[in-house]
Amino acid sequence: MRIAHCAAALIFAGLFSLAQALSLADLTPGEANSGLKEALTTGADFAVSSLGKENGFLGNNKVKIPLPESLETIEKGLRALGMGKQADELIVTMNHAAEKAVAQAKPILVDAIKHMTVQDAKGILTGGEDSVTQFFRKSTSEKLAAQFLPIVKDATKKVNLAKKYNKFAKKGVSLGLIDKKDADLDAYVTDKAMDGLFLMIAEKEKSIRANPVGAGSDMLKKVFSSLN
Repeated sequence: MRIAHCAAALIFAGLFSLAQALSLADLTPGEANSGLKEALTTGADFAVSSLGKENGFLGNNKVKIPLPESLETIEKGLRALGMGKQADELIVTMNHAAEKAVAQAKPILVDAIKHMTVQDAKGILTGGEDSVTQFFRKSTSEKLAAQFLPIVKDATKKVNLAKKYNKFAKKGVSLGLIDKKDADLDAYVTDKAMDGLFLMIAEKEKSIRANPVGAGSDMLKKVFSSLN
């Protein structure tokens, strides 16, 4: 218990020093800590609720997952042969898989917020417009990928075209025709799902920084107004 109190004191002391360095005389250590955590939580909530639902990816052109570039020629061929339905099925499956995966992201994002360090806080307060997003990207990408991949695999294995793609892609890599990062459809969808998640967090962060008064919270208003 004593150790926990000491740790908390160190965090607040660090935040207080940081606030002083930024000339935020009216911002207490507790306010800085609370404001940052609220901003992180707000971004996480917005991203998960926006994308982790039916058509969250499919209905949003900013994050909708297309077939890999290496499949574009094949996709045109399929459509020319009257097999557009199969191509569409794969695109729908990929995006629904991403939606299911992102719906499970909240615990990992929340855990990252709980373990935010003084250094993390400094990076967010003194960083650029996407410092909140970069914090999540750095602290959660590995865990999110590990959690997303099995969900994506479960969804894509039901589509025969996905199996054919993976088989074709492996040969394409060996011949230098396909980028290695696109050689596995499940890994591709997992990466795109994370990209979409971080993009939506970035959008929320941008809106808070641009208009802290309209952020909907007195604490967010105070902290981010002080930074502008």
